[in-house]
Amino acid sequence: MADGLSVGQASAAAASRRAQRLAQAPVVIEVRDVSKTFVIPDRRVDTLKERLVHPLTRIATRELQALRSISFDVHQGEFFGIVGRNGSGKSTLLKILASIYSADRGAVKIAGRLAPFIELGIGFNPELTARENVALNGVMMGLSRREAARRLGAVLEFAELEDFVDLKLKNYSSGMMVRLAFSVMVQANPDVMLVDEVLAVGDAAFAQKCTDVFHQRRRDGRTLVLVTHDMATVQAICDRATVIHDGEQRYTGEPEEAAAIYYRLNFGGETAPGTRPRTGVDVSLKVLDVWLEDDHGARVENIEQERMFTFNLVAEARYELLEPAFSFHCTTLEGDWVFSFDTAVETNAGAVGRGAQIRVSARLENPLAVGRYLMSGWFSTVSGEGETSIQVLDLLRFFVYGTKAGAGSVVLETEVEALVESDGGI
Repeated sequence: MADGLSVGQASAAAASRRAQRLAQAPVVIEVRDVSKTFVIPDRRVDTLKERLVHPLTRIATRELQALRSISFDVHQGEFFGIVGRNGSGKSTLLKILASIYSADRGAVKIAGRLAPFIELGIGFNPELTARENVALNGVMMGLSRREAARRLGAVLEFAELEDFVDLKLKNYSSGMMVRLAFSVMVQANPDVMLVDEVLAVGDAAFAQKCTDVFHQRRRDGRTLVLVTHDMATVQAICDRATVIHDGEQRYTGEPEEAAAIYYRLNFGGETAPGTRPRTGVDVSLKVLDVWLEDDHGARVENIEQERMFTFNLVAEARYELLEPAFSFHCTTLEGDWVFSFDTAVETNAGAVGRGAQIRVSARLENPLAVGRYLMSGWFSTVSGEGETSIQVLDLLRFFVYGTKAGAGSVVLETEVEALVESDGGI
């Protein structure tokens, strides 16, 4: 490789250059000392009779402090993750960014055109058709009525809802609503996207479509704030992340460390950032690069049928790793397993030092049928106390193209014959 750099060093250098470039980019989201408290009644008064019979009854309330003094900046072109357990306050924070809620204290400043994708059905009128809702939402996101109407076809095509354009949204399924809402946001082409994890409502094929959009927007220099429970996604696409726990900001920085803290909060025992947790779920690796090569050794995003290809991964150890091993699996978009392969990491002393780079290279036969596939995996290592830790790896998506037809996920070479061994006579 040029300049004598290894693949891992080159990938790390590219990531470092991107981080430096983002750090120098203008701040487009500024959050300062944001706090939010909700007042919750101890009991509900649901009927008119209760109100008439006890008009002067005071209902006891309690306060729920959802957020406490949250502060961070997001730079132009940055993908920023917000992670935390259920009820931690992360969705409340996203709604404050979207101006759905107002903060009790603190300030939020956002530069550029904003598009939120936060809650299923929010911003939609169920009594209106998809055609009318697309026009309404487009205007709300800053488009003119003419521009919103012109983008209707693209919205419906992306959402695959052309046949339901004049159906009222109250008759849509949750999956159809997700597709329509996300398509509106995509076609509005905003400067800043706010996305909650409602993408989980969509099917696998549409989720892949959304992931492709995120990667394209990242290349285009757009800004994304993403709330999610999927730590593999955080590590794969986010430049930085913040961890919210019980309304407090526990960490802001590298997505790998944010993911590790999230796992510790969920599976037991908080430890200081940078130290290895004693838990069954861990983030021991920082994935620097992952890619495919065709049978000529060229880096490719998609592969041709029946041509061998090579899977490559370069990662960095975040701690000293004992007995490290990988398990990789290829699945369809629907989650059906197609094939898998495993490998232990060869070490001289049974351990990989902190900061060391690991490269995996696997030359693979290609019996895959035409279609889209996902490559995922697990990385396992053993702690000094003998406990095994597992890290989930969401690695890459790829498309297999070709002309050879076949049902299922693989097309096998076969030699088949059918012979008549008797004439059926008696």
